[in-house]
Amino acid sequence: MALLINIDVPEIATAERFYTAAFGLRVGRRFGTGFVELLGWPAPVYLLAKPAGTVGAGSDKRRYERHWTPVHADIVVDDVDGAVVRAVAAGAQLEVPAADTAYGRIAMLADPFGHGFCLLSFNDRGYDALLEA
Repeated sequence: MALLINIDVPEIATAERFYTAAFGLRVGRRFGTGFVELLGWPAPVYLLAKPAGTVGAGSDKRRYERHWTPVHADIVVDDVDGAVVRAVAAGAQLEVPAADTAYGRIAMLADPFGHGFCLLSFNDRGYDALLEA
């Protein structure tokens, strides 16, 4: 098995600039003008141009203002605070500032297209710290 990450965006150029600047990803391949592969994470990321208002899964219409979804990316980094600065400079919206937890440090953000994500660094106990509670 393999994992691929697909992210619908209203247009590719802005999304490519954001994801490469915020996370250091690089373009792997281009599949025409509306589909690009980004590399640099353990799973490849595919940006897919899908205009707002078009029908997506479950007959829901795509929208790119901030929205809630039960599935989001937790991006594990060495330095959450530095990663927040980089992501915000690239166009992310900081929603919950970085804070320490039992398992490490976490911040909650959204990309310019309304997709939420977390920046996370684990301490030496990681999620095992939650078993101790």
